[in-house]
Amino acid sequence: MEKIFEELDELMFELPSWAFSDAGTRFAVFHEEGAARNVFERIEDAALVHRLTGCCPSVALHIPWDKVENWEELREFAEEKGLKIGAINPNLFQDPDYKYGSLTNPSEKIRKKAIAHVMECVDIAEKTGSKVISLWLADGTDYPGQDDFRSRKKRLEESLRYIYENMPADMYLLIEYKFFEPAFYHTDIPDWGTSYLLAEKLGERALVLVDLGHHPQGTNIEYIVATLLSEKKLGGFHLNNRKYADDDLTIASINPYEVFLIFKEIVFAWRDPELSDSAKKVVLMFDQAHITKPKILAMIQSVLIAQELFAKALLIDQERLKEAQKNCDVVEAEEILMDAFRTDVRPILREYRRQKGLPEDPLRVFREEDYMEKRRRERR
Repeated sequence: MEKIFEELDELMFELPSWAFSDAGTRFAVFHEEGAARNVFERIEDAALVHRLTGCCPSVALHIPWDKVENWEELREFAEEKGLKIGAINPNLFQDPDYKYGSLTNPSEKIRKKAIAHVMECVDIAEKTGSKVISLWLADGTDYPGQDDFRSRKKRLEESLRYIYENMPADMYLLIEYKFFEPAFYHTDIPDWGTSYLLAEKLGERALVLVDLGHHPQGTNIEYIVATLLSEKKLGGFHLNNRKYADDDLTIASINPYEVFLIFKEIVFAWRDPELSDSAKKVVLMFDQAHITKPKILAMIQSVLIAQELFAKALLIDQERLKEAQKNCDVVEAEEILMDAFRTDVRPILREYRRQKGLPEDPLRVFREEDYMEKRRRERR
């Protein structure tokens, strides 16, 4: 138990500021009374989640959604709330100029505009104490012949090279990929291999970011995670779940066993002397759209289930598993994983929280203390 508690102490999640504000589908934005209206209120809500769970000490920002005049003021505000600023996410997909691409756009003028925005985010990261730029591009084409693949690849590499070489020496660039959408014929960074190729060309501080909803159906994400961990090229996650495409549902709501197997790869890398340092730097961030669920409540629920599945992964008998694998005992190997997955770790986590002076049941406390009604009154 003591060993599990020690490893749980190292498990930290990053919260996304945008998950606390009104969101919607392609058809409408649905308003939640009391939802955060600006970045200060988003940080307040993230701080509440951290106060109740004890494992979410940082909050990621999205620019320009979270833009303020005084970044030092925002940093101090976050610190007063017990948080630090995490990854800075540039927005290269909403400006009308990016209709035909941002960093890959045929227009040099528009490419320079996109680069300038990313460099603005680098400056914001320096002012807020962040060490991570998290980059996702919507760039791609809708129709055959719309643009030349190799030309776009060259433009992308040149744009990324400029950004990378002009970042501070202690700052990391995380390159996210997505199989499709909003482009439908081809996407410029469609898979982990392309992200890896770009990151490898840039250097050690360029890493791959895995979003659990950004793959073709049936993709073995845990294999991708294991491969990137072994190459020390995994930089972070956008944790969520999906049924059909990039649904951004709360983590493990559809396929908890997949999340457990992904966490198993992380746990094993944590325990590998050769990989431990790089594996423990991987940022575990949620990227979810809370539309039909109350936002703060959904985030607390996400943190708790992620912590629960990680605790299950910590219980895997690694030595027994290695022996079963060595003997090609397929049934025994699977049963070892299932033994851990079937274990009810909630009593363990309640005791862990009790020893940390945290609520044993954060969801219940949130409801009983009526935090949401307080938010509604304050923000009415």
